[in-house]
Amino acid sequence: MTVPFQVNDPRGIIEADRAHVWHHLSQHAPYLDTAVDPRIIVEGKGLKLWDITGKEHLDGVSGGVWTVNVGYGRARIADAVRDQLVKMNFFGGSLGSVPGAQFAERLIKKMPGLSRVFYANSGSEANEKAFKIVRQIAHRKGAKHKILYRDRDYHGTTIGCLSAGGQQERNAQYGPFAPGFVEVPHCLEYRKDELGLGHLSGEDFGVAAANLIKDVILREGPDTVGALCLEPVTAGGGVIPPPEGYWPRVQEICRKYDVLLHIDEVVCGIGRTGAWFGYQQYGVRPDIVTMAKGVASGYAAISCCVTTDAVFEMFRDDPSDPLNYFRDISTFGGCTAGPAAALENMAIIEEEDLLANVDAMSDRLMDNLRRLMEKHAAIGDVRGMGLFCGAELVADRKTREPLAEAQVQAVVKDCMAQGVIIGATNRSVPGRNNTLCFSPALIATADEIDHLTDAVDRALTRVL
Repeated sequence: MTVPFQVNDPRGIIEADRAHVWHHLSQHAPYLDTAVDPRIIVEGKGLKLWDITGKEHLDGVSGGVWTVNVGYGRARIADAVRDQLVKMNFFGGSLGSVPGAQFAERLIKKMPGLSRVFYANSGSEANEKAFKIVRQIAHRKGAKHKILYRDRDYHGTTIGCLSAGGQQERNAQYGPFAPGFVEVPHCLEYRKDELGLGHLSGEDFGVAAANLIKDVILREGPDTVGALCLEPVTAGGGVIPPPEGYWPRVQEICRKYDVLLHIDEVVCGIGRTGAWFGYQQYGVRPDIVTMAKGVASGYAAISCCVTTDAVFEMFRDDPSDPLNYFRDISTFGGCTAGPAAALENMAIIEEEDLLANVDAMSDRLMDNLRRLMEKHAAIGDVRGMGLFCGAELVADRKTREPLAEAQVQAVVKDCMAQGVIIGATNRSVPGRNNTLCFSPALIATADEIDHLTDAVDRALTRVL
Protein backbone atom coordinates (compact mmCIF):
# COMPACT_ATOMS: atom_id res chain seq x y z
CA MET A 1 0.00 0.00 0.00
CA THR A 2 1.19 3.50 -0.76
CA VAL A 3 2.35 5.25 2.40
CA PRO A 4 0.09 8.31 2.94
CA PHE A 5 2.87 10.52 4.24
CA GLN A 6 6.46 11.57 3.78
CA VAL A 7 8.91 11.82 6.65
CA ASN A 8 12.22 13.57 6.23
CA ASP A 9 15.10 11.59 7.74
CA PRO A 10 13.12 8.75 9.36
CA ARG A 11 16.32 7.14 10.61
CA GLY A 12 17.29 10.36 12.35
CA ILE A 13 13.88 10.56 14.06
CA ILE A 14 14.17 6.97 15.28
CA GLU A 15 17.64 7.62 16.69
CA ALA A 16 16.54 10.87 18.35
CA ASP A 17 13.69 8.97 20.00
CA ARG A 18 16.03 6.17 21.08
CA ALA A 19 18.47 8.64 22.61
CA HIS A 20 16.13 11.09 24.31
CA VAL A 21 12.49 10.00 24.72
CA TRP A 22 11.41 8.18 27.90
CA HIS A 23 8.36 6.16 26.82
CA HIS A 24 5.43 5.44 29.11
CA LEU A 25 5.09 1.95 30.60
CA SER A 26 8.19 0.75 28.74
CA GLN A 27 11.35 -1.16 29.56
CA HIS A 28 13.97 0.53 27.40
CA ALA A 29 16.67 -2.13 27.60
CA PRO A 30 15.72 -3.65 24.21
CA TYR A 31 16.33 -0.28 22.52
CA LEU A 32 19.99 -0.37 23.56
CA ASP A 33 20.33 -2.93 20.79
CA THR A 34 20.00 -0.95 17.59
CA ALA A 35 18.39 -3.98 15.97
CA VAL A 36 15.26 -3.14 17.95
CA ASP A 37 13.77 0.26 17.09
CA PRO A 38 11.21 2.19 19.09
CA ARG A 39 7.93 2.18 17.18
CA ILE A 40 6.94 5.65 15.97
CA ILE A 41 3.45 6.41 14.71
CA VAL A 42 3.28 9.07 12.04
CA GLU A 43 -0.26 9.32 10.74
CA GLY A 44 -3.78 8.10 11.42
CA LYS A 45 -7.10 8.04 9.62
CA GLY A 46 -10.24 6.50 11.05
CA LEU A 47 -9.02 3.33 12.79
CA LYS A 48 -5.89 3.03 10.67
CA LEU A 49 -2.39 4.03 11.72
CA TRP A 50 0.89 4.13 9.82
CA ASP A 51 4.25 3.88 11.53
CA ILE A 52 7.45 5.51 10.37
CA THR A 53 8.39 2.46 8.28
CA GLY A 54 5.13 2.74 6.34
CA LYS A 55 3.47 -0.28 7.93
CA GLU A 56 -0.30 -0.01 8.32
CA HIS A 57 -2.05 -1.00 11.55
CA LEU A 58 -5.68 -1.36 12.61
CA ASP A 59 -6.03 0.24 16.03
CA GLY A 60 -8.22 -1.90 18.29
CA VAL A 61 -7.54 0.08 21.45
CA SER A 62 -8.31 3.71 20.50
CA GLY A 63 -4.83 5.11 20.87
CA GLY A 64 -3.51 2.43 23.20
CA VAL A 65 -5.31 3.81 26.25
CA TRP A 66 -9.02 4.00 25.31
CA THR A 67 -8.91 7.63 24.16
CA VAL A 68 -9.48 8.29 20.42
CA ASN A 69 -13.24 7.67 20.50
CA VAL A 70 -14.11 9.35 17.19
CA GLY A 71 -11.06 8.10 15.30
CA TYR A 72 -8.03 9.74 13.75
CA GLY A 73 -7.83 12.56 11.22
CA ARG A 74 -10.83 14.64 12.35
CA ALA A 75 -9.95 17.95 10.70
CA ARG A 76 -13.00 19.75 12.14
CA ILE A 77 -11.74 19.17 15.69
CA ALA A 78 -8.24 20.34 14.80
CA ASP A 79 -9.67 23.40 13.04
CA ALA A 80 -11.84 24.28 16.05
CA VAL A 81 -8.83 24.05 18.35
CA ARG A 82 -6.70 26.16 16.02
CA ASP A 83 -9.36 28.86 15.66
CA GLN A 84 -9.93 29.01 19.41
CA LEU A 85 -6.21 29.21 20.27
CA VAL A 86 -5.66 32.09 17.89
CA LYS A 87 -8.59 33.97 19.45
CA MET A 88 -7.90 33.16 23.13
CA ASN A 89 -5.61 30.34 24.14
CA PHE A 90 -5.35 30.47 27.90
CA PHE A 91 -6.16 32.12 31.16
CA GLY A 92 -6.10 30.50 34.61
CA GLY A 93 -9.32 28.81 35.63
CA SER A 94 -10.27 31.50 38.14
CA LEU A 95 -11.75 33.25 35.09
CA GLY A 96 -14.04 31.69 32.51
CA SER A 97 -13.85 31.18 28.76
CA VAL A 98 -16.40 30.91 25.98
CA PRO A 99 -15.73 27.24 25.08
CA GLY A 100 -15.45 26.38 28.78
CA ALA A 101 -18.93 27.73 29.47
CA GLN A 102 -20.40 26.22 26.31
CA PHE A 103 -19.02 22.74 26.86
CA ALA A 104 -19.97 22.68 30.56
CA GLU A 105 -23.56 23.54 29.62
CA ARG A 106 -23.66 20.91 26.89
CA LEU A 107 -22.08 18.27 29.10
CA ILE A 108 -24.46 18.84 32.00
CA LYS A 109 -27.42 18.32 29.67
CA LYS A 110 -26.11 14.77 29.20
CA MET A 111 -25.85 14.22 32.98
CA PRO A 112 -29.21 14.77 34.74
CA GLY A 113 -28.76 15.39 38.44
CA LEU A 114 -25.30 16.95 38.13
CA SER A 115 -24.59 20.61 37.68
CA ARG A 116 -20.97 21.79 38.08
CA VAL A 117 -17.84 21.15 36.00
CA PHE A 118 -14.29 21.65 37.31
CA TYR A 119 -11.74 21.54 34.47
CA ALA A 120 -8.33 19.88 34.65
CA ASN A 121 -6.09 18.14 32.13
CA SER A 122 -5.88 14.40 32.92
CA GLY A 123 -7.89 11.63 34.48
CA SER A 124 -5.47 11.36 37.38
CA GLU A 125 -5.87 15.05 38.06
CA ALA A 126 -9.68 14.89 37.87
CA ASN A 127 -9.69 12.08 40.44
CA GLU A 128 -7.31 14.03 42.68
CA LYS A 129 -9.82 16.89 42.61
CA ALA A 130 -12.59 14.52 43.69
CA PHE A 131 -10.47 13.15 46.54
CA LYS A 132 -9.63 16.67 47.69
CA ILE A 133 -13.31 17.64 47.61
CA VAL A 134 -14.12 14.72 49.90
CA ARG A 135 -11.28 15.55 52.27
CA GLN A 136 -12.18 19.24 52.45
CA ILE A 137 -15.81 18.39 53.19
CA ALA A 138 -14.60 16.09 55.98
CA HIS A 139 -12.56 18.90 57.55
CA ARG A 140 -15.53 21.22 57.48
CA LYS A 141 -18.40 18.86 58.22
CA GLY A 142 -17.02 16.06 60.40
CA ALA A 143 -14.76 13.03 60.40
CA LYS A 144 -15.92 11.25 57.20
CA HIS A 145 -12.53 11.39 55.51
CA LYS A 146 -11.97 7.81 54.32
CA ILE A 147 -12.28 6.98 50.65
CA LEU A 148 -13.11 3.45 49.55
CA TYR A 149 -11.85 2.02 46.27
CA ARG A 150 -12.24 -1.37 44.62
CA ASP A 151 -9.75 -4.16 44.05
CA ARG A 152 -8.68 -4.23 40.36
CA ASP A 153 -9.93 -0.67 39.66
CA TYR A 154 -7.45 2.02 38.60
CA HIS A 155 -7.85 5.75 39.14
CA GLY A 156 -4.60 7.34 38.04
CA THR A 157 -0.88 7.64 38.31
CA THR A 158 -0.26 10.24 41.03
CA ILE A 159 0.60 9.17 44.57
CA GLY A 160 -2.89 10.17 45.69
CA CYS A 161 -4.54 8.15 42.92
CA LEU A 162 -2.27 5.17 43.49
CA SER A 163 -3.38 5.31 47.13
CA ALA A 164 -6.82 4.49 45.70
CA GLY A 165 -5.43 1.98 43.25
CA GLY A 166 -6.60 -1.62 43.21
CA GLN A 167 -3.79 -2.85 40.96
CA GLN A 168 -0.93 -3.91 43.17
CA GLU A 169 1.71 -4.14 40.44
CA ARG A 170 0.95 -0.60 39.31
CA ASN A 171 1.45 0.52 42.91
CA ALA A 172 4.62 -1.47 43.59
CA GLN A 173 7.71 0.57 44.56
CA TYR A 174 5.80 3.87 44.81
CA GLY A 175 4.73 3.80 48.46
CA PRO A 176 4.26 4.85 51.14
CA PHE A 177 0.82 6.02 50.12
CA ALA A 178 -1.62 8.55 51.52
CA PRO A 179 -3.59 7.33 54.54
CA GLY A 180 -7.36 7.03 54.63
CA PHE A 181 -7.87 4.96 51.48
CA VAL A 182 -9.49 1.55 52.02
CA GLU A 183 -9.98 -1.28 49.53
CA VAL A 184 -13.24 -3.15 48.90
CA PRO A 185 -13.46 -6.45 46.96
CA HIS A 186 -13.86 -6.74 43.18
CA CYS A 187 -17.11 -7.95 41.58
CA LEU A 188 -15.88 -10.34 38.87
CA GLU A 189 -18.32 -13.25 38.77
CA TYR A 190 -15.87 -15.42 36.81
CA ARG A 191 -13.58 -15.22 39.87
CA LYS A 192 -16.33 -15.37 42.49
CA ASP A 193 -14.60 -18.17 44.41
CA GLU A 194 -11.97 -15.59 45.43
CA LEU A 195 -14.74 -13.70 47.22
CA GLY A 196 -16.19 -16.70 49.03
CA LEU A 197 -19.32 -16.37 46.88
CA GLY A 198 -18.86 -19.38 44.65
CA HIS A 199 -22.31 -20.71 45.51
CA LEU A 200 -24.08 -17.66 44.08
CA SER A 201 -24.78 -16.48 40.53
CA GLY A 202 -26.57 -13.73 38.65
CA GLU A 203 -28.37 -11.10 40.68
CA ASP A 204 -27.80 -13.02 43.92
CA PHE A 205 -24.06 -12.78 43.33
CA GLY A 206 -24.30 -9.10 42.35
CA VAL A 207 -26.13 -8.12 45.53
CA ALA A 208 -23.77 -10.20 47.68
CA ALA A 209 -20.72 -8.63 46.00
CA ALA A 210 -22.13 -5.18 46.73
CA ASN A 211 -22.78 -6.15 50.33
CA LEU A 212 -19.06 -6.77 50.71
CA ILE A 213 -18.73 -2.99 50.41
CA LYS A 214 -21.23 -2.57 53.23
CA ASP A 215 -19.12 -4.92 55.35
CA VAL A 216 -16.08 -2.68 54.84
CA ILE A 217 -18.07 0.46 55.73
CA LEU A 218 -19.28 -1.18 58.95
CA ARG A 219 -15.77 -2.40 59.78
CA GLU A 220 -14.22 1.04 59.24
CA GLY A 221 -17.10 2.89 60.90
CA PRO A 222 -19.80 4.66 58.86
CA ASP A 223 -18.95 7.94 60.61
CA THR A 224 -15.44 7.82 59.06
CA VAL A 225 -16.27 6.88 55.43
CA GLY A 226 -16.81 9.86 53.14
CA ALA A 227 -16.84 8.44 49.62
CA LEU A 228 -16.77 5.34 47.47
CA CYS A 229 -14.85 5.58 44.19
CA LEU A 230 -15.62 2.97 41.51
CA GLU A 231 -15.26 2.54 37.76
CA PRO A 232 -18.64 1.74 36.17
CA VAL A 233 -16.86 -1.09 34.33
CA THR A 234 -13.44 -2.04 35.66
CA ALA A 235 -11.05 -1.27 32.81
CA GLY A 236 -7.34 -2.09 33.07
CA GLY A 237 -8.01 -4.59 35.85
CA GLY A 238 -9.58 -7.03 33.40
CA VAL A 239 -12.62 -5.41 31.70
CA ILE A 240 -15.16 -6.33 34.39
CA PRO A 241 -18.81 -5.29 33.86
CA PRO A 242 -20.66 -5.40 37.18
CA PRO A 243 -23.12 -8.27 37.66
CA GLU A 244 -26.87 -7.79 37.69
CA GLY A 245 -28.07 -6.26 40.94
CA TYR A 246 -24.68 -4.83 41.87
CA TRP A 247 -25.10 -1.15 41.10
CA PRO A 248 -28.60 -0.67 42.59
CA ARG A 249 -27.39 -2.24 45.83
CA VAL A 250 -24.22 -0.11 45.83
CA GLN A 251 -26.33 3.03 45.56
CA GLU A 252 -28.62 1.88 48.39
CA ILE A 253 -25.60 1.30 50.62
CA CYS A 254 -24.12 4.72 49.85
CA ARG A 255 -27.39 6.48 50.60
CA LYS A 256 -27.94 4.54 53.83
CA TYR A 257 -24.51 5.36 55.24
CA ASP A 258 -24.24 8.90 53.80
CA VAL A 259 -21.30 8.01 51.56
CA LEU A 260 -20.66 10.12 48.46
CA LEU A 261 -20.69 8.01 45.29
CA HIS A 262 -17.80 8.97 43.01
CA ILE A 263 -17.86 7.25 39.61
CA ASP A 264 -14.64 7.29 37.60
CA GLU A 265 -15.68 7.54 33.93
CA VAL A 266 -12.17 8.28 32.64
CA VAL A 267 -12.32 5.20 30.39
CA CYS A 268 -16.07 4.56 30.02
CA GLY A 269 -17.28 8.13 29.54
CA ILE A 270 -18.39 9.77 26.29
CA GLY A 271 -19.92 6.82 24.52
CA ARG A 272 -17.60 3.89 25.13
CA THR A 273 -20.33 1.66 26.66
CA GLY A 274 -23.12 2.74 24.28
CA ALA A 275 -24.44 5.43 26.63
CA TRP A 276 -22.90 8.83 27.22
CA PHE A 277 -21.62 7.50 30.54
CA GLY A 278 -21.24 3.98 31.86
CA TYR A 279 -23.15 4.67 35.06
CA GLN A 280 -26.21 5.57 32.98
CA GLN A 281 -26.46 1.93 31.91
CA TYR A 282 -27.45 1.09 35.50
CA GLY A 283 -29.75 3.94 36.55
CA VAL A 284 -27.25 5.21 39.11
CA ARG A 285 -27.28 8.82 40.36
CA PRO A 286 -23.73 9.69 41.45
CA ASP A 287 -22.56 12.64 43.52
CA ILE A 288 -19.25 13.05 41.67
CA VAL A 289 -18.24 11.93 38.16
CA THR A 290 -14.74 12.22 36.73
CA MET A 291 -13.81 11.90 33.05
CA ALA A 292 -10.94 12.45 30.62
CA LYS A 293 -9.67 10.34 27.65
CA GLY A 294 -12.65 10.32 25.25
CA VAL A 295 -13.88 13.79 26.28
CA ALA A 296 -11.91 15.26 23.38
CA SER A 297 -10.74 11.99 21.76
CA GLY A 298 -7.13 12.92 22.37
CA TYR A 299 -7.21 16.03 20.17
CA ALA A 300 -6.50 18.20 23.22
CA ALA A 301 -5.86 17.61 26.90
CA ILE A 302 -8.96 17.94 29.06
CA SER A 303 -10.55 16.29 32.07
CA CYS A 304 -13.58 17.15 34.16
CA CYS A 305 -14.66 16.62 37.74
CA VAL A 306 -18.44 17.00 37.75
CA THR A 307 -20.56 17.29 40.89
CA THR A 308 -24.10 17.76 42.06
CA ASP A 309 -25.33 21.10 43.36
CA ALA A 310 -25.42 19.58 46.85
CA VAL A 311 -21.66 18.96 46.74
CA PHE A 312 -20.95 22.35 45.17
CA GLU A 313 -23.03 24.21 47.76
CA MET A 314 -20.90 22.84 50.60
CA PHE A 315 -18.16 25.16 49.41
CA ARG A 316 -20.14 28.38 49.61
CA ASP A 317 -22.56 27.85 52.48
CA ASP A 318 -20.58 30.20 54.74
CA PRO A 319 -19.09 33.10 52.73
CA SER A 320 -17.67 34.63 55.92
CA ASP A 321 -15.26 31.71 56.28
CA PRO A 322 -12.08 32.65 54.33
CA LEU A 323 -11.30 28.95 53.73
CA ASN A 324 -14.79 27.94 52.59
CA TYR A 325 -14.15 27.48 48.90
CA PHE A 326 -12.42 24.79 46.88
CA ARG A 327 -8.86 26.06 47.00
CA ASP A 328 -7.56 24.14 44.03
CA ILE A 329 -6.17 24.98 40.62
CA SER A 330 -5.18 23.12 37.49
CA THR A 331 -2.92 25.30 35.39
CA PHE A 332 -3.84 23.77 32.06
CA GLY A 333 -7.46 23.43 33.08
CA GLY A 334 -7.44 27.04 31.87
CA CYS A 335 -6.37 26.14 28.32
CA THR A 336 -9.25 26.66 25.90
CA ALA A 337 -8.11 23.94 23.50
CA GLY A 338 -9.69 21.21 25.64
CA PRO A 339 -13.30 22.43 25.74
CA ALA A 340 -13.09 23.63 22.12
CA ALA A 341 -12.09 20.11 21.05
CA ALA A 342 -14.65 18.54 23.38
CA LEU A 343 -17.50 20.53 21.81
CA GLU A 344 -16.65 19.26 18.32
CA ASN A 345 -16.05 15.74 19.62
CA MET A 346 -19.51 15.64 21.19
CA ALA A 347 -21.09 17.10 18.05
CA ILE A 348 -19.53 14.35 15.93
CA ILE A 349 -20.88 11.64 18.22
CA GLU A 350 -24.36 13.16 17.99
CA GLU A 351 -24.37 13.90 14.27
CA GLU A 352 -23.02 10.49 13.28
CA ASP A 353 -25.23 8.65 15.79
CA LEU A 354 -22.19 6.85 17.16
CA LEU A 355 -23.93 5.58 20.30
CA ALA A 356 -26.16 3.48 18.04
CA ASN A 357 -23.09 2.27 16.17
CA VAL A 358 -21.51 1.25 19.47
CA ASP A 359 -24.54 -0.89 20.28
CA ALA A 360 -24.50 -2.56 16.87
CA MET A 361 -20.75 -3.17 16.76
CA SER A 362 -20.75 -4.32 20.38
CA ASP A 363 -23.06 -7.18 19.41
CA ARG A 364 -20.78 -8.12 16.54
CA LEU A 365 -17.62 -7.95 18.65
CA MET A 366 -19.11 -10.07 21.45
CA ASP A 367 -20.53 -12.60 18.96
CA ASN A 368 -17.11 -12.91 17.30
CA LEU A 369 -15.40 -13.36 20.66
CA ARG A 370 -17.89 -16.04 21.69
CA ARG A 371 -17.17 -17.92 18.45
CA LEU A 372 -13.46 -17.69 19.23
CA MET A 373 -14.22 -19.07 22.69
CA GLU A 374 -15.91 -22.09 21.11
CA LYS A 375 -12.82 -22.66 18.96
CA HIS A 376 -10.01 -21.92 21.43
CA ALA A 377 -9.96 -23.64 24.82
CA ALA A 378 -7.58 -20.94 26.06
CA ILE A 379 -10.47 -18.46 26.25
CA GLY A 380 -12.15 -18.97 29.61
CA ASP A 381 -14.51 -16.00 29.63
CA VAL A 382 -15.63 -13.18 27.36
CA ARG A 383 -17.29 -10.09 28.78
CA GLY A 384 -17.82 -6.42 28.14
CA MET A 385 -20.19 -3.58 27.41
CA GLY A 386 -20.32 -1.49 24.28
CA LEU A 387 -17.03 -1.26 22.40
CA PHE A 388 -15.16 -2.24 25.53
CA CYS A 389 -14.69 -5.99 25.72
CA GLY A 390 -12.31 -8.53 27.17
CA ALA A 391 -11.37 -12.18 26.68
CA GLU A 392 -9.82 -13.82 29.73
CA LEU A 393 -7.23 -16.44 28.79
CA VAL A 394 -6.69 -19.55 30.91
CA ALA A 395 -4.31 -22.47 30.97
CA ASP A 396 -7.16 -24.80 32.01
CA ARG A 397 -10.86 -24.06 31.63
CA LYS A 398 -11.89 -26.46 34.36
CA THR A 399 -9.62 -25.01 37.05
CA ARG A 400 -9.67 -21.49 35.54
CA GLU A 401 -5.93 -21.26 36.06
CA PRO A 402 -4.86 -17.99 34.43
CA LEU A 403 -2.66 -18.18 31.37
CA ALA A 404 0.86 -16.93 32.04
CA GLU A 405 1.31 -13.23 31.33
CA ALA A 406 4.18 -13.94 28.93
CA GLN A 407 1.89 -16.09 26.77
CA VAL A 408 -0.86 -13.45 26.82
CA GLN A 409 1.65 -10.84 25.68
CA ALA A 410 2.82 -13.21 22.95
CA VAL A 411 -0.74 -13.14 21.56
CA VAL A 412 -0.66 -9.33 21.61
CA LYS A 413 2.74 -9.33 19.89
CA ASP A 414 1.54 -11.70 17.18
CA CYS A 415 -1.44 -9.43 16.46
CA MET A 416 0.91 -6.46 16.24
CA ALA A 417 3.04 -8.34 13.70
CA GLN A 418 -0.16 -8.82 11.68
CA GLY A 419 -0.79 -5.08 11.78
CA VAL A 420 -3.55 -5.21 14.40
CA ILE A 421 -3.13 -3.47 17.75
CA ILE A 422 -4.94 -5.01 20.73
CA GLY A 423 -4.44 -4.56 24.46
CA ALA A 424 -4.07 -6.81 27.50
CA THR A 425 -3.86 -6.43 31.23
CA ASN A 426 -0.18 -6.26 32.04
CA ARG A 427 1.91 -5.64 35.15
CA SER A 428 -1.25 -4.72 37.04
CA VAL A 429 -2.81 -7.49 39.16
CA PRO A 430 -0.50 -10.29 40.36
CA GLY A 431 -1.41 -13.57 38.70
CA ARG A 432 -4.35 -12.01 36.88
CA ASN A 433 -2.78 -10.24 33.91
CA ASN A 434 -4.49 -12.58 31.48
CA THR A 435 -7.26 -10.60 29.76
CA LEU A 436 -7.09 -9.44 26.15
CA CYS A 437 -8.70 -5.99 25.78
CA PHE A 438 -10.61 -4.62 22.81
CA SER A 439 -11.76 -1.01 22.58
CA PRO A 440 -11.86 0.22 18.98
CA ALA A 441 -13.08 3.70 18.18
CA LEU A 442 -16.82 4.31 18.24
CA ILE A 443 -16.77 4.60 14.43
CA ALA A 444 -15.68 0.97 13.93
CA THR A 445 -17.31 -0.91 11.06
CA ALA A 446 -18.32 -4.56 10.86
CA ASP A 447 -15.39 -5.29 8.54
CA GLU A 448 -12.98 -3.71 11.01
CA ILE A 449 -14.43 -5.70 13.91
CA ASP A 450 -14.00 -8.89 11.86
CA HIS A 451 -10.45 -7.91 10.91
CA LEU A 452 -9.66 -7.40 14.59
CA THR A 453 -11.01 -10.75 15.79
CA ASP A 454 -9.62 -12.66 12.79
CA ALA A 455 -6.15 -11.50 13.84
CA VAL A 456 -6.78 -12.75 17.37
CA ASP A 457 -7.94 -16.09 15.95
CA ARG A 458 -4.69 -16.48 14.01
CA ALA A 459 -2.58 -15.37 16.97
CA LEU A 460 -4.21 -17.84 19.36
CA THR A 461 -3.70 -20.63 16.83
CA ARG A 462 -0.01 -19.85 16.39
CA VAL A 463 0.94 -18.94 19.96
CA LEU A 464 -1.12 -21.46 21.95
